[in-house]
Amino acid sequence: MIVGTIVGALVTISSVGAGALGVTALTFLYPNLATRRVVGSDIAHAVPLTFVAGLGHWWLGTVDVVLLVSLLIGSLPGIALGAHFAARVPERALRGLLASVLLLVGGKLILA
Repeated sequence: MIVGTIVGALVTISSVGAGALGVTALTFLYPNLATRRVVGSDIAHAVPLTFVAGLGHWWLGTVDVVLLVSLLIGSLPGIALGAHFAARVPERALRGLLASVLLLVGGKLILA
């Protein structure tokens, strides 16, 4: 619960994706859990977390509706494709891909 509170607060104040923070936290907490299960659990957690954080920002008036719609138009098909392929990619390759994405996100945050 403590890690969930920290992830929720960081997602809300930093806009770093719930996936990047959640996957990292789950990987540290459950290192032997299959990557598919980590990703699936994180997505199931990220959806309501992001929704609640988004409502907070909507209430504050900090949401750009045009940008939001553009993101949703691209993200929704991406979610379906990603879930489809994640179930078919070998565990080792999925772990490597996930590590690469997290490194890119971390590098971008350091340079930003």
